[in-house]
Amino acid sequence: MTVTAIRPDGSREQLGAAVLEDLRAHLRGPVTAPDGADATTEPRVAWNAMHTERPSISTRCTGTADVVDAVGFAREHGLLVGVRGGGHSVAGLSSVADGMLIDLSLMRGVQVDPHRRLAHVQGGALLGDIDRETQAFGLATPLGRVSETGVAGLTLGGGYGHLDTRYGLACDNLVEAQVVLADGRVVTASAEQNPDLFWALRGGGGNFGIVTSFTFRLHPVGPMVAFAGVFYPLEELGRIERGWRSYVLEAPREVTSFIVTTTFPADPDMPDVIHDRPVAIVGAVHCGDVDAGMATLQPLRELGAPLFDMSQPMPYTAVQSAFDPFFPRQTLRAYWKSQYLDELTDDAIDAIAARAANRPSPRSLTNTFHFGGAVHDLGPEETAFAERSAPFMVSFDSMWTDPADDASAIAWTRSAWQEMTRYGNGMPFLNFTGLDDEPLDANVASAFGRNLRRLGKVKAEYDPENFFRLNNNVRPSP
Repeated sequence: MTVTAIRPDGSREQLGAAVLEDLRAHLRGPVTAPDGADATTEPRVAWNAMHTERPSISTRCTGTADVVDAVGFAREHGLLVGVRGGGHSVAGLSSVADGMLIDLSLMRGVQVDPHRRLAHVQGGALLGDIDRETQAFGLATPLGRVSETGVAGLTLGGGYGHLDTRYGLACDNLVEAQVVLADGRVVTASAEQNPDLFWALRGGGGNFGIVTSFTFRLHPVGPMVAFAGVFYPLEELGRIERGWRSYVLEAPREVTSFIVTTTFPADPDMPDVIHDRPVAIVGAVHCGDVDAGMATLQPLRELGAPLFDMSQPMPYTAVQSAFDPFFPRQTLRAYWKSQYLDELTDDAIDAIAARAANRPSPRSLTNTFHFGGAVHDLGPEETAFAERSAPFMVSFDSMWTDPADDASAIAWTRSAWQEMTRYGNGMPFLNFTGLDDEPLDANVASAFGRNLRRLGKVKAEYDPENFFRLNNNVRPSP
């Protein structure tokens, strides 16, 4: 059977049955093509239901050697390549239509060295895989807030989560990476080896190769942490967010906090008072002493009259998966846009509250995040991740189910984002950005700022032909 796969220039490559059999003979993991597949050989499904693009060929790699062979095959035949770790890209950058998908979902191993406080993590691991293993030793590394997120995309794009203010971003805690380059070489990137590549991987996205192994620095966290989760009426968001703003700007480094607005679905495990009710959820984690942490978080429970307060000491792994039900895989269509605010003014809060009250669908979120402490300890050019000063970020996370609502939901999100530029600095967080009709270069340039030129040079060194281009793409430059 002949398979037709797309090249980067849009032309087509015909691959005969013998060619595919040769690829299968080289890889230990399964190779999926239209000549037959089942659930055991299909790649991990993408999270965003808007992105159902199917590759002509997919390889489910079992280790670095499989990745090397998959890259070599794609390079030999000139194929357009997509890479999927967790598949949680909002913009669908882990999907490729009619090209070749290199899927890492079988590479989920996590090995913890508790004495050196390091975790060695394969490139297809999910955040929950890491938390499960590290918490066995009372350790953690900063990661995101949804356990189904892939470690690779999160870390390479920066990586915000519940430990930011105390321990920094996920990329700040990366100490080493094993990378398969476009030419098939396997290199180590660290402060001592290929330091330019190491700098670029910490926030520069999937531009430079396929990371098959991450080594993270670990910190003493858990197994119990102090958690605040307070549900307030959405109509009181303006007052609630003003009080929250005052709190977070003075809070200790152990506290990382945010506000999420949504319409909470009916859930038999939650009280009736919040069923199908628009709410503002004030969330926070204190990662130090639990009793002291609950006392420190108490003001967040008194910003108004709560509808429901689930604040309590909680296992860190439970906190890390608490928001999973908000983001079911391949169920919701999603388009997000975000930007940073150098100041959360009263006018900005009023604009956020107005938008939160007029979201395009019940499952859509309007979020405000606070950053500080360790996130701001690094300068904007110390890593590729350039935003190191803004204390707040607003994210409009539109999510819906009916394809007929695509245009209106996307238009609402763009309008909300554009309105927020009156109060924000216009710089986006690329991991919270949907596939846009604006030129991708504009988002990339805004996000990386002065770092873009250096990133272009690193790209020219390690991927001069832009083999890895399905990402927030940095073009090779001299």
